[in-house]
Amino acid sequence: MAKKKQIELTIEEKLQNALVPKEEQPYKIPSNWCWTYIHNIAIVVTGKTPSKKNKEYYGGKFPFFKPADLDAGRNMQYATEYLSEKGKSISVIIPEKATGICCIGTIGKCGYFLVEGTTNQQINTVISKINPLYSYYFFNTNSFVRELISKASATTIAIVNKSKLESCLFPVAPLNEQQRIVNRIESLFVKLDRAKELIENTLAQFEQNKMAILHKAFTGELTVKWRKENNIDLSSWKKIKLGKVLLPMQTKKPTGQFFRYIDIDAIDNKRQIVKAPKLILTEKAPSRASRGVETGNILFSMVRPYLKNIAQIDSDLSDCIASTGFYVCRCKPELNSRFLYYLFIFDKTIDYLMQFMKGDNSPSIRKDDLLNMKIDLPTIEEQQEIVNILDNLLAKYNKIKNLEQQLEKIELLKKAILAKAFRGELGTNNPDEESAENLLKEILAEK
Repeated sequence: MAKKKQIELTIEEKLQNALVPKEEQPYKIPSNWCWTYIHNIAIVVTGKTPSKKNKEYYGGKFPFFKPADLDAGRNMQYATEYLSEKGKSISVIIPEKATGICCIGTIGKCGYFLVEGTTNQQINTVISKINPLYSYYFFNTNSFVRELISKASATTIAIVNKSKLESCLFPVAPLNEQQRIVNRIESLFVKLDRAKELIENTLAQFEQNKMAILHKAFTGELTVKWRKENNIDLSSWKKIKLGKVLLPMQTKKPTGQFFRYIDIDAIDNKRQIVKAPKLILTEKAPSRASRGVETGNILFSMVRPYLKNIAQIDSDLSDCIASTGFYVCRCKPELNSRFLYYLFIFDKTIDYLMQFMKGDNSPSIRKDDLLNMKIDLPTIEEQQEIVNILDNLLAKYNKIKNLEQQLEKIELLKKAILAKAFRGELGTNNPDEESAENLLKEILAEK
């Protein structure tokens, strides 16, 4: 039996199918804009990883981008890994001016290709048929990321496949307006990025000064005068394994209807404090919730120690239960807990412990690696003097450290600018310009 001939749609019919029904549009846009779906204005391709067993595929000069490379954002040109010509020949080639979007794990993170390259399968790349930077900036909006996350499959690791990305909504502005929006965004972002760079430079200088002070503290230089006044010398310092001056950890299981839980995500690793414990139903308690804590205890994350997820427990956190991802340090009388806190945030300590990390996804150290670490321990009196000096010296930097909050405000301001841009609220739209529907018709006619 002969197949029925497929009916060719008119361009008007194609347009109606391409437009998002009014009741499904997420927010109002100017009358000469239109809502469509990504697959109508772009080609979406999924990356792949050439076999690692074939070493001939790697070690060349062709960029092979992975999710971490997307952190470069608008300026993605250097890759974590590079392919040979053989590796390139079996890869999906992505042209410059495309946008790579992470669709596994950190969903929504994106980067703009400044060079030709390829990606692994965790990235879906959008090759736009309209202004590529207009598309890139839209993919950075909260509204797009929320929609993308809402389409993630319910598996152990969140995944958004190619077809689901293609079905996401997209606001099309007239072509000239797209360029004006890009120009306006980049003009505003340049000013914000200058401010961000100044703040980051100030914070970097602070960290450098802080580490220099801590170096003096743990080599005895900071308390030379104190030792002289107290008629003692550096021979009073003893080299000892950390475990010798710590009490055993306490196991504590959740009780009652709710409990407060400190996991690694609860740590602010910029300020080394507990931001906010999670309030969790006891019946939903994770298996890792079993570390008891007391006032003065030091939490040290054994997972990715280089991130410095370290904090000291104060009195209002003493009822919490911590994750087994922490080593909870309970100091014996001969070890000042604040002294230990400063020792842990010292880069030299972290550098030493990093040599023991094992594992690919979540590199960790064992508790014995921590307990067997040898430290130079002054008398308890000198420890207290060191703590007093450090508390006073580092307190002067509190105002500088508050600049980190300004960095967060800059990122929020960028998101606000993007939200306005794709609602036509940046003051650049010309309502007399030809409707974006005509642009969409031209794209559809080329299919």
